[in-house]
Amino acid sequence: MGTLHVVATPIGNLEDITLRAVRVLREADRILAEDTRHTGKLLKHLQVTTPMTSLHGHNEKGRLDRVLEWLDEGQTLALVSDAGTPAISDPGQVVVTAAREAGHRVSPVPGACAFVAAASAAGLPTDRLHFVGFLPGRPGRRRKVFEQVLPAGGTTAVYVSPHRMVKDLGIAIEVAGTDRRGCLCRELTKVYEEFDVGTLGALHARWSKKTPKGEMVLLIGPAD
Repeated sequence: MGTLHVVATPIGNLEDITLRAVRVLREADRILAEDTRHTGKLLKHLQVTTPMTSLHGHNEKGRLDRVLEWLDEGQTLALVSDAGTPAISDPGQVVVTAAREAGHRVSPVPGACAFVAAASAAGLPTDRLHFVGFLPGRPGRRRKVFEQVLPAGGTTAVYVSPHRMVKDLGIAIEVAGTDRRGCLCRELTKVYEEFDVGTLGALHARWSKKTPKGEMVLLIGPAD
């Protein structure tokens, strides 16, 4: 039977990849990449020449039979997303589930994950951590998510897009109040890495005057 390795790749700094991940990428028969152009830059940096096949949210189900055929042939496949850990708010979960149900070995090659990196350095409580990934598109549905998780206790981690971040802060304030502690984590491990800690009200006031840019994780702390 074949093996599917779920390989975490850097979220920014290219040095944030494990020695095991580099070895697995080199030894695999094929790399399943969310964006072959993006992953190609990383492979060039690592001097890895393993062939790639695109596997993203729009073609994952359509390529499933072919991926299972490769595994049935005994091939070793490495699954990567554009950044961080595959299947965590990224493509890959469909393939992972199918490979495991078919009896193939699925092995994680752990490494970078944006919300884990953010929580580890933000200074908010991490004994209970709720990860909700990307919020729904409609404001009403985003509010429902906050209503479900914010009263539960612990710190909530949300992936936010720059053009909706201020609105998401506003919705969080409607649910949790202006005094709830939070941290906006931006461009993690990159040159302009930023951790902006304060109350939700203060964060909303500051960022309403800016033009948000870059990859962002919003952390919302527990109620006092």
